[in-house]
Amino acid sequence: MPNDEQHTTDVAVTARGDGGDGVRGRRRWLALIAAGAVALTGAGFGASLLIKSPAQAAADSRPPAPSVITAPVEHRTLASSVILRGTVVAGQSLEITPGGTTEGGTPTVSKLPLKAGDQVRAGRLLVEISGRPVIALQGTVPLYRDLKPGAQGSDVGRLQDALHRLGHSTSPDNRGRFGEGTKSAVTALYDALGYEPLPVGGVEGSAAVTSAEAQVTSAERALDDAEDALKTAEADSRSGAGSRSGPGSSGTDSGKTAGSPAGTAGEATRGGRDPEGLRKAVARTREDLATAREGLVAARAASGPMVPSGEVAFLESFPARVQDLPVRLGAKVQGAVMTVAAGPLVVHGYVPDHQKGLIRAGQKAEILSEVNGADATASVRSIATTRTMPRPDGDTAEGQSAGGQADADGYLMTLAPGRPLEAEWTGQNVRLTVQAATTRGKVLVVPVTAVSAGADGSTAVTVLQDDGRQRRVRVKPGTSGDGNVEVIPLESGTLGEGDRVVTGVPADAAAQEPTG
Repeated sequence: MPNDEQHTTDVAVTARGDGGDGVRGRRRWLALIAAGAVALTGAGFGASLLIKSPAQAAADSRPPAPSVITAPVEHRTLASSVILRGTVVAGQSLEITPGGTTEGGTPTVSKLPLKAGDQVRAGRLLVEISGRPVIALQGTVPLYRDLKPGAQGSDVGRLQDALHRLGHSTSPDNRGRFGEGTKSAVTALYDALGYEPLPVGGVEGSAAVTSAEAQVTSAERALDDAEDALKTAEADSRSGAGSRSGPGSSGTDSGKTAGSPAGTAGEATRGGRDPEGLRKAVARTREDLATAREGLVAARAASGPMVPSGEVAFLESFPARVQDLPVRLGAKVQGAVMTVAAGPLVVHGYVPDHQKGLIRAGQKAEILSEVNGADATASVRSIATTRTMPRPDGDTAEGQSAGGQADADGYLMTLAPGRPLEAEWTGQNVRLTVQAATTRGKVLVVPVTAVSAGADGSTAVTVLQDDGRQRRVRVKPGTSGDGNVEVIPLESGTLGEGDRVVTGVPADAAAQEPTG
């Protein structure tokens, strides 16, 4: 029995021990399951943060609700500008167009001492046409007529001034009179270049002087003959009177009639000529000689070297520059053979119709070279009153080189640089900014789009305050330019520098605003 009881007790203990282990195992499994659930929950939450649906991604990428567009109110000087294109050119561009030859025929380029780009100085030979020179002289007005000895006028004075600058004196001639001094100076000008000046009238002009000289010579000889005849007659008259009153006279002689040759004064002069008549002949011959001498003086004054209008080219200043040379040696002359640029560089621009009213002489401007970035100040010298029309098909005028002027369209505006431009500017197409208007000192400035007009015709700007609210301020607009406008608040203190004014609202603002 004791053994049986002991066995029963062991079994019971064993049974209790096995049951405890099972309970603990179940508890461990429950703990593991709970931890896994928590881990899966955390992973799911993390994945929800990283992984988004297409709808959510589109919603997140949508822009924020729009707000108004603003710009600050500025306090500065406002200038209205006109921006154009222009071309830098010389102050004077002269086309050399020679006339016909003195001997007829077609004018031909017989000498070309210069090439395009060469400098030209006063007194220099520009070109030779059919053996005759074209000479550069300094002057502001082109020669419009041939200048001949005896001519008078302001053009003669300008020729004399040009000759003086080259060291050729025209003394003793008065300024404006082509006399002997001017003849000598003209001859010296041509001699320096190896030419002879054309004589007035050519061969016929020389013949006129020769004829006048012959008339003087004939009159001088006629006077000599008349004076000799008078002297002889007077001597014979005295001799005859003495023989009649001498001791050898006879009554027969005294009895001759007055009409006989031996008893008259004409007999005493051996030819029957009265000394009184010879005296009249001498006086008249002297008058003829004086007239002949006056004619010779006039002929000589009108003869000598002349200056044909086609043989000189007056340029404003030197050195000048050969701008264009469209001919070659031996070419027949048809139009301009050369274009010479002289004077300080200026800028030509063409103002369109709608901007012409904004440009006036004296306005300030800026010139910008887009070739090298250089800039220069300038002022408007002039603006044309008539419009320049573009040439069809881009044709250029005879002798004019292409340089942006062929397509000119508008009113020609000339800008004078504030300082002389260097030669490298010549021919450049530049950007011009002309200050068409400017305010007197600093003013309040806002973009043009910030100003709105009410139904009653009043104008105002809308100020965006720091708290997001908007405030309407009535203003009076002033000078405008470059997209901005001057504004004057009608009530003091309602608008100031730094305030932000509404310039616009995005077009899709209403679509993006929440509907609530």
